[in-house]
Amino acid sequence: MAWDTERTKRLLLDAATEEFSAHGLAGARVDRIAASAGVNKERIYQYFGKKDDLFAAVLASRLRRSMDEVPMEGVGPEAVGDYAGRLFDHHLADRIIPRLVFWEGLERGPATIADAARAEYHAEKVARFQELLPGIDRASAGELLLTIVSLVNAWPVLGHLDAFLLGGGPERPAGRRAALVAAATELARAALAAAGSAPEPPAVTASAPASEGAASDIQG
Repeated sequence: MAWDTERTKRLLLDAATEEFSAHGLAGARVDRIAASAGVNKERIYQYFGKKDDLFAAVLASRLRRSMDEVPMEGVGPEAVGDYAGRLFDHHLADRIIPRLVFWEGLERGPATIADAARAEYHAEKVARFQELLPGIDRASAGELLLTIVSLVNAWPVLGHLDAFLLGGGPERPAGRRAALVAAATELARAALAAAGSAPEPPAVTASAPASEGAASDIQG
């Protein structure tokens, strides 16, 4: 029977996703990943390389999937707010990406900058985001997207701070989502205004006061 390489890779990625999400890069164990996948651990090194490379493959796979599952749709500030809300819903239902991103920042940090595949992914994401707000430049799009992603990723991981600051409670996810959508929408509106692409408010028509000369004519 031929060895199903792609199936083996999927099994390893799924097992590694759970392991890295729970324990981070340093705490994850290759033996546990292999046992969970039901695969010899030598296959990990054969298909993915060292543990750092497997972590990178796991996160890249999850990020790519989320781009398809949470597409950027529409145009304008409201579209940005809608995207932020849907991304929040996605990460709240499946907290793996926020956890992996936080682990990555703590344990890999600047080393990820050399990852060409990740750089390409983020460049594509910024380009798509620019399509939501025609007229803003790449730097402005990157700043706004970074703000949204940071806010979205933070709450599933730092939700305990919500209890300290706002008392917590079952209604808090909806409240946090509404606040995030409102903030993203306003920030997008401000970015458009700074780029000179925001629609001008309607002019207020008011009767101009009579000039001094005209007033004299009337009196005369």
